[in-house]
Amino acid sequence: MNFMADYVMIPMQFIIFFFTVYYFVIAFFGVWRRAEEKILKPEKSFAVIVAAHNEEQVIGPLVDNLKMLNYPNSLYDVFVIADNCTDNTATIAQKNGALVFERTNHEQKGKGFAMEWMFSKLFKLEKKYDAVAIFDADNLVHPNFLLEMNSKLCKGDKVIQGYLDAKNPHDTWVSGTFAIAFWVTNHIWHLAKSNIGLSSVLGGTGMCISTDILEEFGWGATCLTEDMEFTMKVLAKGVRTTWAHDAIVYDEKPLTFMQSWRQRKRWAQGHFDIAQRYIPKMIKEGIKQKDIRIIDAVIHLLQPHFLLISTAFVIASYIQIQVPPFYTNIYSLLPSQILSIIMIGQYLLPVIILMRIRAQWQTWAYLILYPVFIYSWIPITFMGFLHRNRKAWSHTQHTRSISYEEFVMKNTDFNKEAFAEKQIIK
Repeated sequence: MNFMADYVMIPMQFIIFFFTVYYFVIAFFGVWRRAEEKILKPEKSFAVIVAAHNEEQVIGPLVDNLKMLNYPNSLYDVFVIADNCTDNTATIAQKNGALVFERTNHEQKGKGFAMEWMFSKLFKLEKKYDAVAIFDADNLVHPNFLLEMNSKLCKGDKVIQGYLDAKNPHDTWVSGTFAIAFWVTNHIWHLAKSNIGLSSVLGGTGMCISTDILEEFGWGATCLTEDMEFTMKVLAKGVRTTWAHDAIVYDEKPLTFMQSWRQRKRWAQGHFDIAQRYIPKMIKEGIKQKDIRIIDAVIHLLQPHFLLISTAFVIASYIQIQVPPFYTNIYSLLPSQILSIIMIGQYLLPVIILMRIRAQWQTWAYLILYPVFIYSWIPITFMGFLHRNRKAWSHTQHTRSISYEEFVMKNTDFNKEAFAEKQIIK
């Protein structure tokens, strides 16, 4: 029995060890920033697009915020897709100065379909844009967002993800732990990969895509995680997603655990769906192009599978303790110092990140519950795997209506200083 179990358990242990060490090493490249020379002269034009489904409670403050960015008015326009709306989203957005396009399609639901539809409309307009910047209706946006994206585009970047911050990090313990997860990911994943030249992954909002990329490859991303699908689609063609650490978007985090569960389950479903469709293609292209960035993306697509494997291993290890050994535990052969460094580092890195961003005291209190958020990914990922072929879109209701001015006054001195800058560009 021990011999037969080793055929399964030893490969499983090597997989877990590889993933753990791989991401642990990458994470340390995110504790600092590489020096960056920025282009401050506005040159690129933007179509700023907001996808909204029944968002009357939050769309007004976002449009007001977008109309006041530190960027010449002549170089950007704000578009709102009122997608299958049954409330006053379209009216409010138009009243606040957005160009509103109303879409009704009860068969093709979801943000991906709405974006596909909007891009076809956009490319038919007489006015042309150098890039599109994409936001969700619940967002608020840092005044310098387009300036930062302009700098990236002028340097030749084509697909760019901005910093995903939190609009409501202190509302509930769920929004608080969700915010911690995003802050940590921004540094030990996005920034880390940016520092070593790997590709990031689009995050659904705060995205910027050059229009020539959209026209060449098309959008075509209509699954539950359209952002990841488009990332993999263009990366397979050699176009990586870069990271703009100072292009900040403030996203509304779920208030309740069930809201968080439904949203993350949709992400897990979409992740498994994209993995099974793109991994063979990505492996082939990575080898063909000899591009480590594509191979790294394959490893990213395998992340939820790794979580399921590691969970199964933990359960097997518990059984190993309770009954006579039935497989060979190779971890017992590894130096204890290596295992200790990895274990301590996993808990130390979030603390380092929170210190770096000067987190407020409420966040440090929520850090106590952070493991609950992290380990809840296990059942969510399992359910996502079981339902990976379901395509029904689940909408998260947004209610945190707050202007950018009000938001700034409740947050750090850094943000207050940023908001107080003179509007010299306009």
